[in-house]
Amino acid sequence: MDELVQTLNQMCDEQPFHTGWYLKDLKSGQEANRHGDLVGPSASTRKISILMTALKEIHEGRLTFEQPLTPDPKYQHNNSGCFRFFQPHFTLPLADHLTMMIIVSDNVSTGMLVDMIGVDTINAYCQSVGMTNTTHRQNIPSADLAWDHAPDATNATTPNDVGHLLNQILDGSTNEAAAAKLGVTTELCQRALTILGQQQLNNRLPYLMPPDAKIAHKTGSGVRNFSDAGIIFKGNDPRYILTVYVDQLKPVLPDGRAGRGASHLHIAQLCRTCWDALVE
Repeated sequence: MDELVQTLNQMCDEQPFHTGWYLKDLKSGQEANRHGDLVGPSASTRKISILMTALKEIHEGRLTFEQPLTPDPKYQHNNSGCFRFFQPHFTLPLADHLTMMIIVSDNVSTGMLVDMIGVDTINAYCQSVGMTNTTHRQNIPSADLAWDHAPDATNATTPNDVGHLLNQILDGSTNEAAAAKLGVTTELCQRALTILGQQQLNNRLPYLMPPDAKIAHKTGSGVRNFSDAGIIFKGNDPRYILTVYVDQLKPVLPDGRAGRGASHLHIAQLCRTCWDALVE
């Protein structure tokens, strides 16, 4: 692990932008991080905790997977997902909105669900599961944030917080006591992993991975930041957890590369480096 951490940090030091990450080897139990407790924009990786809060609400009977939801057209004014292109007043069951919130980062579903559940409830859930540096502030982040905005101008988290939540979900998928600590059941943790495994935005953590790698993950994109957080499996065997947060990213880097593309490739290379060291 020490050699791997040194390699990952060197890869990050070579980039003209900030990188924070959390890593856990699920076989040895060893953990490491780079700026793991530094608070920064969470972007859509926050939707993992929204998903888990919603599953707790379902478990406790306040919501159901089957209940029909018709989003107010106001939620369609956003820049992420598919439902913003739908005709207004469409209706789908809550289960479909949970899935779309994760797999295409749909902000129509997200905005509606956050308002239904309540920001205070989501923040209380995060605190209860140990995400002490995570704060939800808006249902849908403003599209007009300045590039140099402070972390507390939007939804915020840390690489460690999201990594630890993923670890708890994985533990809860096979251990009822661990699931209970999340306020859900093993079946609901398994459902969360299934949804995360259906992710359609795969140009970061999964991009350079071999065919036998499977990743349950959630991406995030902001005005100056890109991220991806996931559990990496070899087949059905969970091998490691990796969360990567790139920030302070310029649209065009000093060497002329597009910032977005360079950050995506950087995240992919970090994930593949972990695979080669921990799996292969």
